[in-house]
Amino acid sequence: MEHFGVVSLIPTAVVLAVAVWTRRPVESLIIGALVGFVILAPGDPLTAFTDGMVAVMRNETVGWIILVCALFGSLITLLVRVGAAARFGDAASARIRTRGGSLAATWLLGLAVFIDDYLNVLAVSSSVKRFTDRHRVSREMLAYVVDSTAAPVCILVPISTWAAYFSGLLEETGCAASGRGLSLYIDAIPFMLYAWLAVALALLVGTGLVPAVGPMRKAERRARETGQVVPPGLEEAKLEGETDPRAAERARPWHFIVPVVTLVAATWILDLDILKGVVVALGLTLAIVVGTRLLPVRAALDTTMAGVLTMIVPLATVFGGFLLKEVNDGLGLTAYLIETVEPLMTPQLLPAITFLTMSLVAFATASFWGIFAVAVPIVLPLADSVGAQMPLVIGALISASAFGSHTCFYGDSTVLAARGSGCGVVEHALTQLPYALFAAGLAAAGFLVLA
Repeated sequence: MEHFGVVSLIPTAVVLAVAVWTRRPVESLIIGALVGFVILAPGDPLTAFTDGMVAVMRNETVGWIILVCALFGSLITLLVRVGAAARFGDAASARIRTRGGSLAATWLLGLAVFIDDYLNVLAVSSSVKRFTDRHRVSREMLAYVVDSTAAPVCILVPISTWAAYFSGLLEETGCAASGRGLSLYIDAIPFMLYAWLAVALALLVGTGLVPAVGPMRKAERRARETGQVVPPGLEEAKLEGETDPRAAERARPWHFIVPVVTLVAATWILDLDILKGVVVALGLTLAIVVGTRLLPVRAALDTTMAGVLTMIVPLATVFGGFLLKEVNDGLGLTAYLIETVEPLMTPQLLPAITFLTMSLVAFATASFWGIFAVAVPIVLPLADSVGAQMPLVIGALISASAFGSHTCFYGDSTVLAARGSGCGVVEHALTQLPYALFAAGLAAAGFLVLA
């Protein structure tokens, strides 16, 4: 497989450096992608750049993400506008007495919504903000707990969209016989070490058994001492819109509970299709809002359209991530990293090296599903040839996918966790990174021991 060697690392390195310096993820991604297109097409980088943008917009996955996120934005904004989210938060907070209890409740709700990571981060974050705010939990901490029970939980449950994808991939690549992909996936679940550790660590941190460290400690101190739960420079009204006071007087907790339960149930019933689920939930919510006279028809429709606009920045970040992926694919980043570590892949080292290498690839490319369509046909036959334990290697691969989804600041799940929690994307990424790296280090050590 052709690649540009160590030069293929430059665009991602530029993105990380600019993002940490400026705290502006969209611009960082565009700058990194431009650098990549200059490397790929030094004679005409502008044409390469514009062609890359068009290619991203033609991508079916990007179109699907735009639809799902836009409709989620409409649904959440509508629930906030009529005061339904606030009513639910008030009712829940009456039963939660401590800060640790509010985050433990968030963690448990994250375990319950295991079908899809998009559904998880947006439904859970919109449900709990009211009562975590009352206990002065920083939005950075909330985003960390929400994100830690998204992809890491989804991969551990064999009836999620992640399990459906990866089990199908195992069959398509010939690594599992027809009809045996899910069985092989289930065999690998005990070895998905990063996911187990990330989920457990989130509970320990949320309940205070593991202390806040680094940037998270600073954020928690700010929230606890000043009551400012939202990171400086962000305003809640800008993120979600104002609540209509007249509608809020008539809203009840069921106005929130029924749409969210419908969202989860419809997604489950309709073949785990989150797009169909959110369409059903939004339609029902509009009917409830208008039917119970919380808002007139025109105001309800205006709010629905305004909700789409709240997702512009998250969608721009995801677009930039896919544009960077176009660059990295052209530079052969995945092939370069796999080729570099392939000589080290002995039966004892292969699971740990697979986890570390593919974690880096997933983080750099923001591709947590697609990149493994490339890696599985290379890594698993190699594992078979050297006599490595197949479930252990599969567990390492999928753990790497979970790590990438959990930590990449321009990855879709991380962006939506930050958006749903009312936290800046870079702030969320930097505050949760120490915990993610700690869990990754333990996972790598675990893979070495188990091999």
